[in-house]
Amino acid sequence: MSKLRFPLSLPVLTLTASLTALPLQADTLRIAIMGEPASLDPHKISGTWENDVVGDLFEGLITEAADGERIPGVAESWEISEDGTVYTFQLRQDARWSDGEPVTAEDFVFAFRRILTPATAADYAYLLYPVQNAEAIYTGEAEPETLGIEALDDHTLQITLERSTPYFLDQLSHYTAYPVPRHVVEEHGDRWSRPGSMVSNGPFKLQRWQSQTRIEAIRNEHFHDADNVALDQVVYFPIEERNTALNRFRAGEIDVAREFPTQQYRWLRDNLPDATHTAPFLGIYYYVLNSREGHPTADPRVRKALSLAVRREVITEQILGTGEEPAYSFVPPGVSHYEPAMVPFVDMSQEERLERARELMSEAGYGPDNPLQLRLRYNTSEDHRQVAIAIGAMWEPLGVEVDLFNSEIAVHYADLRQGDFDVGRAGWIGDYNDAQNFLSLLESGVANNYGAYSNEEFDALMHEAAETQDLDRRGEIMAEAERLALEDSATLPIFYYVSRNLVNPALQGWENNIEDIHRSRWVSFEE
Repeated sequence: MSKLRFPLSLPVLTLTASLTALPLQADTLRIAIMGEPASLDPHKISGTWENDVVGDLFEGLITEAADGERIPGVAESWEISEDGTVYTFQLRQDARWSDGEPVTAEDFVFAFRRILTPATAADYAYLLYPVQNAEAIYTGEAEPETLGIEALDDHTLQITLERSTPYFLDQLSHYTAYPVPRHVVEEHGDRWSRPGSMVSNGPFKLQRWQSQTRIEAIRNEHFHDADNVALDQVVYFPIEERNTALNRFRAGEIDVAREFPTQQYRWLRDNLPDATHTAPFLGIYYYVLNSREGHPTADPRVRKALSLAVRREVITEQILGTGEEPAYSFVPPGVSHYEPAMVPFVDMSQEERLERARELMSEAGYGPDNPLQLRLRYNTSEDHRQVAIAIGAMWEPLGVEVDLFNSEIAVHYADLRQGDFDVGRAGWIGDYNDAQNFLSLLESGVANNYGAYSNEEFDALMHEAAETQDLDRRGEIMAEAERLALEDSATLPIFYYVSRNLVNPALQGWENNIEDIHRSRWVSFEE
C-alpha cells in the first residue's frame, strides 16, 4: 500500500539499443501471458490471459481464424430457423477428445447445463442467457434439464433461444460455450482439468502445469485438423510485470509477449519495428466505482466529480503514448450497428470540468478541509501503477487522498467481486462485436458488474433492446441505456485499448485483429 499525496516522477527502464537475437526452439512456441490462470476449466475462468491457454486446448461449435473471423469449429454446418430462434448444428464426424473418445452433441448439452447450474458459480454464465431458460436455471428458478439445448443424435445439436439474437454465433466461439468431456468430469469432479486427468478437444492438450512458472501443452494428435497444426508444443509463461516479459523477449526466451510496457513503445518502434505490433482493439480501460452502501462512491455526486477531474488526454498522450484514444463512452467505437453515447461533459473545457467537480464534492461534504479517503485497487503492472498515480494526482485539487493497493491479477479481480474497494481498475475486451457485451456489465446482478451498479430504468432499456429485432433500433435503445449510465457515472471510462504485442518476426500466421485473439493452431516458424 502507498499513500498518494503528490505526483511522483515516472521511472523509465533503460534499454541498450543493440538488438538481441531471438533464437528459435524448433516447433515450440513460447508465450508470455499476462497472469496465472485461476483454472483451465472453461467454466471457472473469466480472463483474457486464461483465454490464451484455454482457447488452444478447446474448440467450440464456432472458432476463430487467424484474423479473428468466425469459422466452423466442431460444427461443420448449421441451419437457422426463419424467426432466428432455433439453431441446428451438424457436428464433425471426426471430432475427438484428446483421449480418442468422440466429441458428441451430448458433450455440449452437458457443458451448457453445467456452466448454468448455480453450484458451478460461473462468472461468465450470463453470456448464454440468450438460450431458452438459461437465466432461470442460473438463478435457481428452473432445472438444468429445461435448458433449450438438445442432442437430436450423436452429431446433431439443436439450440433454442429465448428470442432472435444476432450475435449468437459469435458467442459460440467464446470459452463459455466450449464442450467439456462428460466422461472425464464425472470421473474426476472439479479436479478433471488438472494435468494427468485433463482431456480437451482443441489443437493442443495439457502436458504440465508448474504454478506461477509455466504451462506446457503439446499437439493433440486426435484434433480433426491435426495435420495442419505446425507446432509440436506451446509453453505459456505467466508474467504480470511487462518489463520482465520485454527483457525475456529480448533475451530470446519467449517468442510472444502479450502486451509490452507503454513507456518503451518509442524505443521498441525504433529498434524492434518488425517485432512491435499495435492495432485498434475492441476494448475499454476503466475504473469501477463501488456503488455499494457504505462506500463514498455510492454517492453519484462523488462519482461524477471523480470522472470530471480525470484528464484522459494526459493519460493517453503523456503516460501511455501507444495510440490509445481517450474514452468518453463505455462502449468503444467500431461496434456493429451502434453509435456510442458520450459523457455529458465531453464538450466542456478542463477548467469547467474541474470547477463543476469541486462543486459536486462540496455538495457531497468533501473538500480540502474535509478530504475524501479513497481505496484504489489495481492489478500488478507498471502501466496500471502509472495511471493510478496520475489519476490520484488529478483528484488532489478536489481534496481527495488515495490509498493505492496492488495485487496479482486473480486476487485483484476476486477483491473486486467481493466489493473490497472504493475505486478499482478494470478492463473489458469484447467477447463478440456487439454493444450488449459491454453494457451488460452494468446490469443488475451480473457477476462482472464489479461496482454493483443497479438502475431499474437501465435494466428495462437493456431488456427492451433484447426484445428488439431491428438491429438499428436495437442499437438506439442500447445507446439510450448507455447515456443513462454515463449521466449516472456508473463507471469511469478512461481510454480505448490498442492491442500491444511483441512477436518474433520469424513467426508466420500471427495476424493483428480487433479482438486480439491469436490461436496457436495457425502459427508456425519460418523454415
